[in-house]
Amino acid sequence: MKFSEQWLREWVNPDIDTQALVDQITMAGLEVDEFERVAGSFSDVIVGEVLSVEQHPDADKLRVCQVAGGEETVQVVCGAPNVRAGLKVPFAVVGAVLPGNFKIKKAKLRGQPSNGMLCSESELQLSESHEGLMELPESAPVGKSLREYLGLDDVTIDVDLTPNRSDCLSIRGLAREVGVLNRLVVEGPDIRPVEPIHSELIDVRIDAPEGCPRYLGRIIRNVDLSAETPLWMRERLRRSGVRSIDPAVDVTNYVMLELGQPMHAFDRSEIVGGIVVRWAKAGEKLVLLDGQEVELTPETLIIADHDKPIAIAGVMGGEHSGVVENTRDLVLEAAFFDPISIAGKARHYGLHTDASHRFERGVDPKLTRDAMERATALLLEIVGGEAGEIVEVHSEAHLPQEPVIELREQRVADVLGLAIDRTEIEEILTRLGLHIDKLTRGGWKVHVPSFRPDITIEVDLIEEIGRIYGYNNLPVTEPVGSLGLREEKEAVRPLSGIRSFLVARGYQEAVTYSFVDEKVQSLIDVHNEGIELANPISSDMAVMRTSLWPGLLKTVAYNQNRQQSRIRLFETGLRFIRSGDEIDQVPMLSGVVTGPESPESWVNGRRNVDFYDVKGDLEALFDLLGIEVEFHAAEHAALHPGQCAELRLAGLRVGWVGALHPQVQKKLDLDGAIYMFELFLNSIVAGYVPNFKEFSKFPEVRRDLAIIIGNEVTYAEVQRIARQQAGEYLTGVRVFDVFEGEAIGEGRKSLALSLFWQHPERTLNDDEIQAWFNAVIDALKAELDATLRS
Repeated sequence: MKFSEQWLREWVNPDIDTQALVDQITMAGLEVDEFERVAGSFSDVIVGEVLSVEQHPDADKLRVCQVAGGEETVQVVCGAPNVRAGLKVPFAVVGAVLPGNFKIKKAKLRGQPSNGMLCSESELQLSESHEGLMELPESAPVGKSLREYLGLDDVTIDVDLTPNRSDCLSIRGLAREVGVLNRLVVEGPDIRPVEPIHSELIDVRIDAPEGCPRYLGRIIRNVDLSAETPLWMRERLRRSGVRSIDPAVDVTNYVMLELGQPMHAFDRSEIVGGIVVRWAKAGEKLVLLDGQEVELTPETLIIADHDKPIAIAGVMGGEHSGVVENTRDLVLEAAFFDPISIAGKARHYGLHTDASHRFERGVDPKLTRDAMERATALLLEIVGGEAGEIVEVHSEAHLPQEPVIELREQRVADVLGLAIDRTEIEEILTRLGLHIDKLTRGGWKVHVPSFRPDITIEVDLIEEIGRIYGYNNLPVTEPVGSLGLREEKEAVRPLSGIRSFLVARGYQEAVTYSFVDEKVQSLIDVHNEGIELANPISSDMAVMRTSLWPGLLKTVAYNQNRQQSRIRLFETGLRFIRSGDEIDQVPMLSGVVTGPESPESWVNGRRNVDFYDVKGDLEALFDLLGIEVEFHAAEHAALHPGQCAELRLAGLRVGWVGALHPQVQKKLDLDGAIYMFELFLNSIVAGYVPNFKEFSKFPEVRRDLAIIIGNEVTYAEVQRIARQQAGEYLTGVRVFDVFEGEAIGEGRKSLALSLFWQHPERTLNDDEIQAWFNAVIDALKAELDATLRS
């Protein structure tokens, strides 16, 4: 927010210079972006009056003017299009120095003497306007110093406020802060009720109290909008970065800057019936004051009459109901709009206004009546007219409640690291406008006023105390606290261990956005619909991810486009699945592998990774976690039909692994075979508690077995049966040969296994081994139709 230092000092005037004031405001948490003089450096520029204007005899675009500026009348040659007799303008006399060290001397322009210069705003660095001379009011005293007349020994201060400090988006709020910091009384304008002259009332109805809990309207009749906004008001608006338009708009803008309440004025003759505050209907359209036609959405709060919309609430008024020079009767409005109802609406329609900036952050709900009375008084002073009664409609149930917060003295000391005297704490809170009650248990109950919506909990109050006491006055202390040992379940493997393991296997961890392209996600996950974002960053980040694969595949494409062929990535993160009215956030572990199996080297081959490389990585991970996961052939929309497996733990699916489907790969423009896996983290991290078992001193026994089974039978089934039937001393099962051919028979394969037994306390005898061995053979024959290979 930009504001004039002179304007602020009319409210509160500490005995410090501009730099000290700026530093003080910044250290109070209201960062000053910049401050600059409201005008350039110039001297000997006075108020001049153009007495006569004649065409230059030798130049079409120049005029010869007689200008009064003090003791005598002088001739000045001027080329401004708006120069005319009777105009009062800034006049740089001979000897004046303008910004940029430009000195005014006597000169001749096309043969005509010119003794001085008539100035535009840009030539005095008052603004960037250079379309013509700066026009001064008729009441401007001729010969008076322009700097003194306009009060140009002033500074514009630009404060970059955080969104929570909406109370400081006004001179009143800033003055309150400066008054608190300097222990001074703040003196604002005396706002008194305006006596109504007529009895006409505007009919006001609120159909959306949740969006607009309070609305005030007042009719002002017989105004003269051809009147000129006073120079003092135009200057204050200009120094606050607001352009002067007409008296009605200028007054509402002035009150917004002064008190913090955005307001609007309607042309009474354009309002059919009365005012209705409601939600827009689908398909309704409105031409805004900037000429833009917008189609309103049902989520937009609007101001309407009994026939049509006339404004977007808290954002911008409509063109047809706006005031113009021949407007005779005004409807002045002041309202409190719920910040959540206004948030994002301006941006939705490609707008950003001073009103929306304030309403989105929160305006004091008790400010509306004071703002209405202040604006009415200013309007009557400038444009005349007759004010009516104020019509107020409100819903007490929807208005924000003022919180009462318990503040503990010891908590203040603990957080700030300093024991501040009770009296000083009470004084700080009181100067901030908070109301306090003393408690007997070492603290206070603090009543927070409506203009401070950012204070809701105890630490907010402590922050205010520390801010006003002075951050530089707080001691530098080391935090002290006792830390108890947290219980860690030994059976649950920490995520850091899984990450370290995958890094050791040659993977690199990736962190991708939770927002993904809806089109890409629909290729990967056909069963879950992504949750749409209300305000996406871009079209390719419009939905929440239901899988980590879209982000990883986008990273693969990024790397491949930069000539990186060997890629091994993994990511841990959440996927987001809609479940009724709730959103399930599921922790996932995903990975993607493509390119050569090993880095390029003279000793390594050039074999590319395949399904079994990724399967081996997962099996090693499962061994680390101490879980037995089975791989079952399956189908997945994103994976190759012949290279896809569902991972099951205790019969429940815990993930997928496989090659990316060729059609998906083609649509994503990816190179080479790409293998992926995705696991439900919560299902795999709970393994077993490691325990020590003494090594056996006795010999291990091995028996080999070759069986013929159907091609559809998996090794996992063979291993399961072997482990079930081979007794408790079985220590391992290993495949050492797989063979298919005519000698075996069509649709059959030969599988050669080694089984290992070892007793911890004695040597196993042949009878025991043979019994277990026979049991395995019998079970394989019965369950898998296996036959021994001779």
